[in-house]
Amino acid sequence: MFNRPLILPAIAMAALFSFPSVVNAANHAPLDRWRSYAGVSWDTAQDGKIPAAFSGSVNAPIAGIHFDAKDRAFVSTPRLVSAAAPATLSILDTTVQSGPARLTAFPSREGNAVNTDPAQSLRNVLGFYIDRKNGWLWALDMGFVAGETESPAGSQKLVVLDLSSGRTIKRIALDGVADRKASFLNDVVVDENRRVAYISDSGSRSAPENQVGLIIVDFAAGMARRVLDRHPALQIEPGVNVVSHGTEVWPGKPLLIGINGIALSPDAGTLYWTVTTGTHAYAVPTAILRQPASTDAQIAGQIRNLGSVGGNTDGMVTDVKGNLYITDVTRNGIVRYDPESLSMSLIAASEEVRWPDTPAIRPNGDLVFTSSRLNDHFAGAVKPGEERYDLWRLPLSALQK
Repeated sequence: MFNRPLILPAIAMAALFSFPSVVNAANHAPLDRWRSYAGVSWDTAQDGKIPAAFSGSVNAPIAGIHFDAKDRAFVSTPRLVSAAAPATLSILDTTVQSGPARLTAFPSREGNAVNTDPAQSLRNVLGFYIDRKNGWLWALDMGFVAGETESPAGSQKLVVLDLSSGRTIKRIALDGVADRKASFLNDVVVDENRRVAYISDSGSRSAPENQVGLIIVDFAAGMARRVLDRHPALQIEPGVNVVSHGTEVWPGKPLLIGINGIALSPDAGTLYWTVTTGTHAYAVPTAILRQPASTDAQIAGQIRNLGSVGGNTDGMVTDVKGNLYITDVTRNGIVRYDPESLSMSLIAASEEVRWPDTPAIRPNGDLVFTSSRLNDHFAGAVKPGEERYDLWRLPLSALQK
């Protein structure tokens, strides 16, 4: 996930083609460009014709992606550059073989409206989580949209939606644990059994002194609390620049993103995270996080530095075996951390991958991640109509330990 402080915070991605496999990295993992979309569209196809791309597609990037138990792909199109997109959370039709990405607003266009009660509708979703056990989608609403310097009261929230009907199960307000001017609510992961969510606040809107933090949300209680506020393990690393394709991103106006991607071990006993303007991965036992009386000092005492990932990072996900997969935006691929051997290795990469963002695992076990050319889009290097939003696939069954 992504934000550019003081300019245009953003994320970016967008006809489906068949592409040859790209084989790279240490163990020659097969990496395929699974889908490649030229823009996005929320229009319905008429008489079998391909719907026209949304006129603002270059400012409506596909950022997050997750799959439900039926293999439906849900995506986020955050309103960070423009508030004009019809929806910020949608279902993506992955069967389409050409034209723009075909999206259906979820739960509806009305449920994604910007000019209604900010506490009720989804205004700006970047991170979200598919809860296959409970049949829910947990949508993290950042609150503010492009052009707003402050999130409207009540707009920062976690909304739990029924995957089948789109019905709102619960809204949990986050204004009390997130700053309406400084916070950048980036990503969310959920302990499905305990119904506890963990949210990364990158604090990018308060850069360079990022007000980073970790937010813990208890569904049953409908309550949230903030821990590790401005802690160094969540903060940008001094002296680190974000590099993509061998070039520093926005020289002179550095990209400053604190804690970003987060993930849970399969037993939900360990929380992982990385810092984008940094190079390391971290872990902490969730037991200490779930104790309401635990102090920041007690939590910090149990944080483990897992070592260098190898480059700057964005999103992450774990598989059923407990392996952690991290998108490496510097080396254009995927890094795997093995919690048994404590090893960190680049397992797949390609020069054709540009800013790998969110990774997700489909029901069949394949890992899919978005690639959005973020640095090019928001340096103004991509003109409207030239955007292409890719989904890359890595069959995990083909990997060897």
